[in-house]
Amino acid sequence: MAGAPIRREDAEWRRKLPPEQYAVCRCSATEAPFTGRWWDHKQAGRYRCAACGEALFDSGSKFESGTGWPSYTRPVAAGAVSEHADDSHGMHRVEVRCARCESHLGHLFPDGPQPTGMRYCINSAALEFEAEDAG
Repeated sequence: MAGAPIRREDAEWRRKLPPEQYAVCRCSATEAPFTGRWWDHKQAGRYRCAACGEALFDSGSKFESGTGWPSYTRPVAAGAVSEHADDSHGMHRVEVRCARCESHLGHLFPDGPQPTGMRYCINSAALEFEAEDAG
């Protein structure tokens, strides 16, 4: 379950986030594949929303999808992310957002490995990482 909702004016998000994170999180941009910080990251820990710090994905659900973006089989907890219809670019997809601050994270596809069969394809720019051994 996500923490208390966070609502900010656009100008505040622009001040808070570096340009690439703002473009991804607040404008639904997509970083180029194989360029993000976390696509091939293997350390144990938790991936958090870059905009608000909410826990989103655990390294135990991360897998190599071959797409060039961090991919996960499930969120860290029910309610951590929200799903929205995305009919942009002439196709139907499911957009994934942080449930707490509504930042764009990426998209959800039904082509992941078991046990869920799902692939949460997430932009590195939308994530921060907290190592398992971090206090």
